[in-house]
Amino acid sequence: MEFNEYQRAANRTLYGNEQVLTNCALGLAGESGQLIDLIKNYTFRGKELDRQEMIHEMGDVLWYLSQIAQWADVSFDEVAKTNIAALNKRYPNGYLPEK
Repeated sequence: MEFNEYQRAANRTLYGNEQVLTNCALGLAGESGQLIDLIKNYTFRGKELDRQEMIHEMGDVLWYLSQIAQWADVSFDEVAKTNIAALNKRYPNGYLPEK
């Protein structure tokens, strides 16, 4: 699935038209926290990393991020391309750990 295709499909499930940006920003923070908790529990508490739950939480993060971009009239493709350009500029030879 292409980024812009995802963004359009996800927008069909957006509820409401007031306070959308605030709701989506708060939702993004909450869902990111749930993803972080999964990773923290795996890393520091020896719990199994539930791959399906991780995919679910990443999907929730992606949904909120896509709707913030939709609200701002920014295509997901533009976000992705801009990010890759910045990474290529920052790491022209790929990431090389400092010695």
